[in-house]
Amino acid sequence: MKKWQSSAVAAVLVFSMFTVGCGEQIDQNAGIATSAPATEAATEATTAAPELTERAKKLLAQNPDTVGYITIEGSQVDNPVVQTSNNEYYLDHGFDGQEFRAGTVFMDCTDDFGADPETWSENIVLYGHNMADNTMFGSLRQYRQNPSYYKEAPFITFSSNYADYTYVMVGLLITGGDADSDFKYWQMEDLDDKAAFDSYMGSVNSKNMIDNPIDVQYGDSLLTLSTCYSDEDNSRFLIVARRLRDGEDTASMLSTIQNNGGTDAAQE
Repeated sequence: MKKWQSSAVAAVLVFSMFTVGCGEQIDQNAGIATSAPATEAATEATTAAPELTERAKKLLAQNPDTVGYITIEGSQVDNPVVQTSNNEYYLDHGFDGQEFRAGTVFMDCTDDFGADPETWSENIVLYGHNMADNTMFGSLRQYRQNPSYYKEAPFITFSSNYADYTYVMVGLLITGGDADSDFKYWQMEDLDDKAAFDSYMGSVNSKNMIDNPIDVQYGDSLLTLSTCYSDEDNSRFLIVARRLRDGEDTASMLSTIQNNGGTDAAQE
């Protein structure tokens, strides 16, 4: 379920931790997603084209690389998500296409995240710099420094250009970010067989900072957020989440997490 077959995925390994952030010319309040994916047409012969959300229409007018939007309540993550044919360009270019040290939150170039969730990559990977001013994915460090914080803010709203989806965090972990890493998460996005899925979640669970009380099963849609942790050993901090299933709600999920979830020691 890949959009591009590209060797450029290795380029994410050159992420560097910048120490300053600056403003970015993005209209991040360009409307709120209100549309759902288009339904089947009334006739058997015709199927309606999927309808873009109003926000997507406005963001696509600014940047045609827009593929979605991510918000994490309780953090400063509130960003459009872009994707291009390589994993280098948005490391140092802003949403407006100008050179920008903080880059832009972007989706791995090999991922598929379109109108139909059935065609998505099983594990969507997003990259963002760990900015000192908490822009991009900088504010995610609070989950690393105090893993119990996830009990207060465990949900991610990740929208495609067509609909909004809610994810619940199931893993916080630190792992290597180079070719010697024992967990090459950036190469584990197509999890369309149970062995691959179980291998991925096995690695997440073995490194997890939290005692995750939320079950994760083969067939669940995963989201992995990646940001730098340390320049010295080229490590990464990851947040792994799964999409809520039909019939699940945030209130019951939050109750489960707050009543059952445990955490390990904080990571500085």
